[in-house]
Amino acid sequence: MLALAVLFGTLFTAAQSVRDGLDVIGHDAGPQVVATADLYFALSDMDAQVANVLLIGGEHRLGKGRARALEVYERRRSDAGRAVLQSSALAGDDPAERRTVQAVLDGLGRYERLAARALLLDEQAGHPAGPPPRPVLEVYREATDLMRLELLPMAYNLTLESGTVVRRAHQERTLAVRAGQVLTGIAGAAALGCLVWLQVFLARRFRRVFNPALLVATAIAGMYTLTGVAVLGQEAGVLRAAKRDGFDSVLTLARARAVGSSMHGDQSRWLLDPERADTYEQTYLDKSQSVLYTPAGDLAAYQGAVKAAVDGDRAAFLGLVGQEAARTNLPGSGPAVAAVLARYRDFQQADRTMREAGPRRAVEQRMGRLETAFGEYDAALLGLAELHRGAFDREIGNGEERIGELWFLLPLAMASTAVMILVGVRPRLSEYR
Repeated sequence: MLALAVLFGTLFTAAQSVRDGLDVIGHDAGPQVVATADLYFALSDMDAQVANVLLIGGEHRLGKGRARALEVYERRRSDAGRAVLQSSALAGDDPAERRTVQAVLDGLGRYERLAARALLLDEQAGHPAGPPPRPVLEVYREATDLMRLELLPMAYNLTLESGTVVRRAHQERTLAVRAGQVLTGIAGAAALGCLVWLQVFLARRFRRVFNPALLVATAIAGMYTLTGVAVLGQEAGVLRAAKRDGFDSVLTLARARAVGSSMHGDQSRWLLDPERADTYEQTYLDKSQSVLYTPAGDLAAYQGAVKAAVDGDRAAFLGLVGQEAARTNLPGSGPAVAAVLARYRDFQQADRTMREAGPRRAVEQRMGRLETAFGEYDAALLGLAELHRGAFDREIGNGEERIGELWFLLPLAMASTAVMILVGVRPRLSEYR
């Protein structure tokens, strides 16, 4: 009975570790970490939309673009607010992370005030499409510097820090499950040894060939030992697959999408502020290299290399999207990866066309073909992320289903084994009366 109690206690503890790990990765910290990446995207897109509004100015032909940019800006403000709340929940009692979340919240309030002032001055100026008057530009410079130099780095750090919560939970739960698997095997072997010994003892002591009740108890203990070891091994694989093929990929693609939005804003800022055009072009190149790396000395060379590489061998890429494209092995992901790479190539070629056009034509290109190309690239990224999110949800669901079945039958197995042992031993004890 003691050996069986150790067996079922070990199974109970290991199963609880699995349930906790699935809850943390699948329903608690995992989705919240992705939300912190969404915070980076929302903040960068807010600044990009403000730049679009200022770039359009009072141009009546582009009036729909201005209204759409303002609408997206308001939507991103709401998204950023929700993401900050989720980040605060994830920070828990960690004082450093809570200070970072508070700093992001304070900075966001300052940015919104500066952005509102720039938009008001721009509306009053009513300038044609292109760079706004200097008073507008000076206010926007203050706002975008606050966003790019303070808010976005803090948001990115939140994503990295929050990711450690999931990594730590994954490592701890995986080790606990592996240890539980080994201990279950040892405890099961000990329990089966005790039951076999009891069967032999009764056969010799009381001259019985076998005891049916003890045979049933032995079968239950053996079945649950094998089932427990097998299920725990599967659950360790589920935790690994959910993190590697699901969570890690979703987070990487969310970061790539956020950096892409910031790149798109740099295109507007390049047109908006000619004095800082070289800086914004270099910043755009640095972010492009982080998304999809290929050796190049300047932006034109990079865009040519991207086209040659995408049309040739995609495995040569590094960067957020490049690594994801090289390592992904999900069924049906091949076309989605190819679409992301192709849309990214088209986006870079549209950027090249915009930069080679004249000032007036470049604004039209930015709000026309380039906007369309970025939307197609962003949609392709979302499609690939949804594939990985689906794989993540399936792994978590399968893991919860398996451990739920084991958890549901565990009390029944414990009770039935104890009853069978008592039923098998009691008739022998009664012979002593």
